[in-house]
Amino acid sequence: MPGPSHPAGSLAAADALNRSLGTTRTEPSASPRLEALALAVTADQPVLLWGEPGIGKSAGLEQLAAGLGLPLETVIASVHEPSDFSGLPVVGDEPATAGVPMAPPDWAVRLARAGHGLLFFDELSSAPPAVQAALLRVVLERRVGSLALPGAVRIVAAANPPSSAADGWHLSPPLANRFVHLSWTHDPRIVARGMAGTWPELAVPVVDPAKAPGAAARARGVVSAFLTARPGLVHHMPGDAESRGRAWPSPRTWEMALRMLAVGYATGAGREALAAALTGAVGDGAGIELLSFLEHLDLPDPDRVLAAPDAFALPERGDRQLAFLIAVVAAVQSDLTRERWEAGWTVLAKAVDAGVPDVAARAATDLAAMRRPGWPVPAGIDAFLELLRQSGALTGG
Repeated sequence: MPGPSHPAGSLAAADALNRSLGTTRTEPSASPRLEALALAVTADQPVLLWGEPGIGKSAGLEQLAAGLGLPLETVIASVHEPSDFSGLPVVGDEPATAGVPMAPPDWAVRLARAGHGLLFFDELSSAPPAVQAALLRVVLERRVGSLALPGAVRIVAAANPPSSAADGWHLSPPLANRFVHLSWTHDPRIVARGMAGTWPELAVPVVDPAKAPGAAARARGVVSAFLTARPGLVHHMPGDAESRGRAWPSPRTWEMALRMLAVGYATGAGREALAAALTGAVGDGAGIELLSFLEHLDLPDPDRVLAAPDAFALPERGDRQLAFLIAVVAAVQSDLTRERWEAGWTVLAKAVDAGVPDVAARAATDLAAMRRPGWPVPAGIDAFLELLRQSGALTGG
């Protein structure tokens, strides 16, 4: 039997030592960076982690997959060809009539069989432009060749800045605009504690079903009111290549911000994590303005107001009035009943009483369009009758 001096025995002892060093534990830790990642993934928004090599991006993804109970598929984007993502043609017996299907790679097939998973594209900034172009459909449409990935598959990527990436490239604007961009840095104190065997625990946010409808309505009110006040931020692509390869505002990224804000409201996400996620979607400039707008809104829960509309006092500031009225209409639309529809008109009537019917004009048009046949015209609609007749929103009996 080989002893410690025998090579095989030495390796066995070394393997045991390595296994003991791999045994670690986790502890609860307030990490806005980890929370922002978990928030974006929960909201089903593709995330791109930017950071220097060797700072734990891959380890963070392994922890996230474990926390979500999802299988992790890692794909090194830089070593693949475009056909690995667009699919390889497979010629059948009758291509002229049956067509030529595009066969997906094995990792896509495994995800499809599992029905869920976390798909991790590593070294994205080292992938040449042709590969980046092929990834567009995977990220946006969740299709790999002829295979549609299950809706429960989440997508995360990681990239090194082009200055430190092997054969680094700036991301193309179409690909960059499909991600929430998060900066991934290291905290020396966390690394030092991790070397002692204890790493921070990633807390996965959980959506409260009772809060979900109100959270969606509030998020719609906030984003719609903000873009009404700042229309120039709806779409603004930066002029330089490096900035175009990061986060910038567009209708697509505002939709991403809307979804993350709604999930943030429904999960009780921390302010720092929500700030990182929102600026990661629409960029620092637009994101900071949105955060400032959010900080001073403090909107009431629209569902509670609809339950007792007579007891509600309209906010005094115009931006809060607009955001709240949009949120009320969105809440009515999410659960449309005659009682809630009529309560919505009671709320809008308070804008007329406050001397600001113009603030409620758009909300009134949207609310009127939800009227079902046979519903009577409520008293609160009187102040908007002329506007609604001109828009054609008031038709029928």
